[in-house]
Amino acid sequence: MNEMSVLVISAATLGVIHTLLGPDHYLPFIVLSQARKWTRTRTLWITFISGVGHVAGSVILGVIGIAMGISLGRLEAIESSRGSVVGWMLIAFGIIYTAYGVYKYFKRGAHFHLPAFLRPKSIRHSDLHLSNGDLRKEDDASRMTPWILFLIFVFGPCEVLIPMLVYPAAEHSGFGIFLVALVFGIATVGTMLLVVTLGYQGFSMVRFKGKEHQLHLFAGMVILAAGVGMQFLGL
Repeated sequence: MNEMSVLVISAATLGVIHTLLGPDHYLPFIVLSQARKWTRTRTLWITFISGVGHVAGSVILGVIGIAMGISLGRLEAIESSRGSVVGWMLIAFGIIYTAYGVYKYFKRGAHFHLPAFLRPKSIRHSDLHLSNGDLRKEDDASRMTPWILFLIFVFGPCEVLIPMLVYPAAEHSGFGIFLVALVFGIATVGTMLLVVTLGYQGFSMVRFKGKEHQLHLFAGMVILAAGVGMQFLGL
């Protein structure tokens, strides 16, 4: 088995492992698909596009860095700093979405289970029906969420990929660089799609009737936990 074959197998293996070990690669898509009531097809398309952007960002950085003669250590340092930025982006998104979940929780159900003296005056006599303005805001937020995920994933680094691009680059093999990046990308995005599909199907078997307003809060907390895990636990 020659060096390139070993490198391709390693790229496929590491693509799967680094995705499975990073909950941020799939949990946000699973929980948001339920909170936002995305169809399975839409969920998988958003996952696919975000995954492609995730891998492409590191490939572009690696190719440009190698072409400019930037050392591997420097490229890895850049990837590490990108990881820190993305961790904070995910935490910020999780905090904002958790706050949105708290708002939805109290607006659409929780206050009706509290004693009257604990309910805010502004909602004591409100009903559960959304106004046209609320519906428009809901639609706007729903359209923005996939773009936020995509942006986060484009900035997200694939730390294990760039070192694998160095060998074919040293051999002046453009095809080798392309093949390693392609195999790694297929393994990474394919694993994301598989795990998201399993998670989506699993959630579809759980009945949330009467508790839909709690899903946004749950989604926000999961995204926040994924960001904290990425930033502070190296997940």
